[in-house]
Amino acid sequence: MPKTSRRLTVHPPTLREVEVVRTLDITPGMRRVTLSGDQLRAFTTADGFARPAFESNGFDDDLALYFPYPGQSDPVLPVQGQAKLTAPKDPRPLSRAYTVRRWDPEAGELDVDFVRHGVGAGTTWAYRTRPGDRIHLSGPSTSKAFPVGADWWLVAGDDTALPAIGRLLDGLPSDARAQVFIEIAEEGHRQDLRQLPGVGVTWLVRPGATAGTASPLTEAVRGTRWWPGQAFVWLAGEHTAVRDIRRHLVEDRGVPKEDIDFAGYWRRSSVVALETDGAVPDPERTVTPFQKLHDLTELVAPIAIRTAVELGVPDLISRGVTGATELAAKAGVDERALGKLLRYLHTLEVVTETEPGHYALTPVGDVLTLDFIADGLHSTGVVGREMLGIHGLTESVRTGRSSYASVTGQTFADVRAEQDYEDRHLERLAKFQPALAGPIATSGLLDGVRHLVIHSGGAGAHAGEYVAAYDSLRVTICALPAQADWLRRDLPATIPDEPQRTRVSVLEQSVFEAGPAADAVLVSRAFKTLPDADAAHALRRTAENLTPGGRVLLIEEVFDTDDLDEHDGEADLIGLVCHGSGLRTAAELDTVIARAGLTRRSAHTVGLGTTVHELVRSTTD
Repeated sequence: MPKTSRRLTVHPPTLREVEVVRTLDITPGMRRVTLSGDQLRAFTTADGFARPAFESNGFDDDLALYFPYPGQSDPVLPVQGQAKLTAPKDPRPLSRAYTVRRWDPEAGELDVDFVRHGVGAGTTWAYRTRPGDRIHLSGPSTSKAFPVGADWWLVAGDDTALPAIGRLLDGLPSDARAQVFIEIAEEGHRQDLRQLPGVGVTWLVRPGATAGTASPLTEAVRGTRWWPGQAFVWLAGEHTAVRDIRRHLVEDRGVPKEDIDFAGYWRRSSVVALETDGAVPDPERTVTPFQKLHDLTELVAPIAIRTAVELGVPDLISRGVTGATELAAKAGVDERALGKLLRYLHTLEVVTETEPGHYALTPVGDVLTLDFIADGLHSTGVVGREMLGIHGLTESVRTGRSSYASVTGQTFADVRAEQDYEDRHLERLAKFQPALAGPIATSGLLDGVRHLVIHSGGAGAHAGEYVAAYDSLRVTICALPAQADWLRRDLPATIPDEPQRTRVSVLEQSVFEAGPAADAVLVSRAFKTLPDADAAHALRRTAENLTPGGRVLLIEEVFDTDDLDEHDGEADLIGLVCHGSGLRTAAELDTVIARAGLTRRSAHTVGLGTTVHELVRSTTD
């Protein structure tokens, strides 16, 4: 079956101030706060930045709301820039994510529902706020449309998912077919939701249980009658329940992972309240310089956690294998040695001992069962395998060259040449491309382009967006043989429309070779792995066969030295140890562009703050 898909719309990052106009208790367990204000329309900031009107088209769109720290009257807010929001670091904004329950652009009203769910900044604010109070919000950063290609829906969520489920039901077509399961704390928390003839809503009450400690939701989904046809699944709620349902659907029902949208909205945890006010969480405790340095330099904890992931310990515990003896047998390891690891993980609060020799995952340990987290920690994961190079950092800093081969026995280019690794690498890249390709397709950057050449990971997602937006556009994807093999296999699922797909071809060619004649060449994040001389040579070659007036559209991450970011620093060092390169500063990228004989005609900000450099041949070239 083809993959279902939800078309993605990216919204410019915008900070808005709004006003509470009314509150309403929908049930004893949920309060609705209605917000309005001039900044939900298009407006210009005090710094002169024009911001677009608020948009929310997806049933599961979420917002960030910003709250004051306890004892403070004003919140810490991100700083609005031309194309992004920059969050202060000390302290960081105190924000929480909430679903848009209703957006009425004509009335200029926005509804946000708050679950009475323990003690927290959002719950406290919602149950104390009054009309006239003001609050800042940002988002949604993206919106997803209803899926294309599904015959029916399976929807499951707990109290925290009710706003999204309610908006989903409001927007479904009248002939939609769906099975909907909603877990609530008590009978009085049922809500009046839109009823449709083909939609069955099952309410599940967990009497006497705290949310997340028992899961009637999991059992209900396991026991449901599976309808024929292609299902699209939407899951949200407590992390563990969502994980277990998703695992059941993939492993027992055979549902492709790409046909399941899921979100673990929250995790079982306790909240420490202020002694003077039990309804307000205690702020973060002061960390001394000594403690911070200890946290930054500690090696045993990250290695032990990675070892647990490689042995499959968190996954086994989540599947009910709790005893040390059985865990050792299932993992194929020495029981005595595993006992030492489990004891240490207990001190880290990754696991807890439920009885002598038996363990359960803590909320932190639960996170290790997420696929994308495990991928970064396991030494054979797409990200984890790249991270191995960090062990050669001392050598790379001394020499300025890659040290990956000296610590792993092979170059990273050798790793990328392995088809299995390359397949998994490209699959991961492809998941992130719609958030970039969609905004480019609607930006006007490709107006007048008849033939586009693409050099990019996840190029199929780019091509799909562009041929859908431009009826006469032809696209050639240039890729190395291993990448080309995966792209050819992926295109039918990524571009299911056959007439559109016939306008896309895959050419086995590197970025160092002059491509076919084209009006524009899109090069996306291809030069982070190359030294300056190689990057300039490749960029020059991509422009060689441009038609008169043709352009190179370059997307390349840069290191912002004016706003240092830990994740940028990490990516920079990984680039150094794996490739001998890393992230360039804006000035360094300009040098590469000039060395390639090109000139930046303009720069465009699209999507979530991505810069597309529009390059043309230098007149003196």
